[in-house]
Amino acid sequence: MIAVLFAAILQASVPIRSLDKGISSQIDVGRQAAVRSDAEWNMLWSQHAGDRARPAVDFNREMVLAVFLGTRPTAGFSVEIVGAREESGALVVSYREGRPPTGIVTAQVLTSPYHLVAVPKHGDVKWERVS
Repeated sequence: MIAVLFAAILQASVPIRSLDKGISSQIDVGRQAAVRSDAEWNMLWSQHAGDRARPAVDFNREMVLAVFLGTRPTAGFSVEIVGAREESGALVVSYREGRPPTGIVTAQVLTSPYHLVAVPKHGDVKWERVS
């Protein structure tokens, strides 16, 4: 039974290709985004990275998914899109937030963690934060 369930989960997973990840986005408000056109991509990338070179995406076949945590008060915060799967006609995107461990000394610097990925084009997108 477990093997059948595991096989079903693997079949439903969607490949992801990381485009950009880090701690210094110019987008300082937390949000998730699904980008389906070159015009939308140009706008989001400009807000996020200014004049930095934009990764190539084929919007005939792909779309961009992005998670921005917004401004955080210290170093040690992160975000990662860890998976995507088809479920009930929607693409469910799982992401994980990282926090600095309690009691650790961190740099007192503002950060804005983010992760952007490309996935095969899909309709509805749902987001889930996982631990």
